Amino acid sequence: MTELTFDAELIRRYDKAGPRYTSYPTALQFHQEFTADTYREIALASNQSARPLSLYFHLPFCDTICYYCACNKVVTKDRARAVPYLEALHKEIELQAEVFDRTRAVTQLHWGGGTPTFISHQQMRDLMQHTRKHFNLVEDDAGEFSIEIDPREANTETIKLLREIGFNRLSMGVQDFDPAVQKAVNRIQSEQETVDVIQAARDCGFYSISLDLIYGLPHQTEQSFANTLARVIELSPDRISVFNYAHLPELFKPQRRINVEDLPGPAEKLAILHQSIDKLTDAGYVYIGMDHFAKPDDELALAQANGSLYRNFQGYSTHADCDMVAMGITSIGMVANSYSQNVKTTDEYYQHIKQNQLPVFRGIELNDDDVLRRFVITELICNFVLDINRTEQAYQITFTEYFAKELQALQQMQADGLLEVTAGYIRVQPVGKLLIRNICMVFDHYLQQQAEKQFSRVI
Repeated sequence: MTELTFDAELIRRYDKAGPRYTSYPTALQFHQEFTADTYREIALASNQSARPLSLYFHLPFCDTICYYCACNKVVTKDRARAVPYLEALHKEIELQAEVFDRTRAVTQLHWGGGTPTFISHQQMRDLMQHTRKHFNLVEDDAGEFSIEIDPREANTETIKLLREIGFNRLSMGVQDFDPAVQKAVNRIQSEQETVDVIQAARDCGFYSISLDLIYGLPHQTEQSFANTLARVIELSPDRISVFNYAHLPELFKPQRRINVEDLPGPAEKLAILHQSIDKLTDAGYVYIGMDHFAKPDDELALAQANGSLYRNFQGYSTHADCDMVAMGITSIGMVANSYSQNVKTTDEYYQHIKQNQLPVFRGIELNDDDVLRRFVITELICNFVLDINRTEQAYQITFTEYFAKELQALQQMQADGLLEVTAGYIRVQPVGKLLIRNICMVFDHYLQQQAEKQFSRVI
């Protein structure tokens, strides 16, 4: 079990803005010299590896807007708007399938959004059928096929259908059960709606159920959030995420509807976080890292225990061996040593697809230094330990020379007890695990050139 120590004073001292490291380099380094042609060339070459594939589909539509949301979405009551999007998405599936060998097995698949369950049952069935037609999805429930659910947009029949077409894991947003909080962020979701979806998923044999909570929302207090936590623990999901709300109204327009005076202050937020950690670990959940908790027998906890945990644009993952093919607007893929992102608006997307062009508009091809630093950051953020000897052998470097500046920067962190540096290892200590982003930031070559305001605070 991952030990964790909460030190409020240290957290205050280190609490600054920084990346969440769902990729390294981060999306801020993507550039438009990386084109669809670049992507195609890299994708075709990647077939030599015969690596399995992970497919991500971005379904951006939402019926109502949640004021805290920082996702790329299209808010509409008009369900017909999904029709041209899905037609384009079907075409993109065909375009992507042209560059990847059919022999490469799809072992992971995810529908995110937006609200994937915004589309009709028949549209869901058609999308999965079209995917199977063009990609080699592993059968017999052997793949990790997951979907984000809004309980307000899904009933028992929806869950049955999703299980029937191949999904075996689901995550859903709860954020907070408190009615005052829900009203303030325009996310009215009854407890019963959440319970019904969880029960339906269990009845249908979903392998894993994950619930998302957010702390730092308007009107939240330590006591009010304790009530939500108690109810969530009672529901006993396999995974729980407790995200820090980052109020960045200058970047995300919907957040301007949130009254700043109603937000809990820094001390209250810290108290809510501390309480959340205590209650979840007391209930038997393992702290995975970066807001995530899982039951000890969950795949994430097992992967962390054996050192194979990975991190990508969907968060923590057990499929480090996959190339990720991303489809739909704004989606980000990872193929070989490259990241690529699709265009951000539906109009641009339709235009590319109409011209039979992959809708990639920017990305980055990693150099040797990027690949090395990505490995270091991934090891630390996933497993809380870096094997220096293994790193030296794999990347043909002398660690103390290559990272001399970084090791010097870590000295204060070591003095503060966040980590321990020996000749063979960097080990994150229990007090440093909540501040893992700070530790990773030391190894980020690009961070010195970037403005902190572009990132959320680490706690």
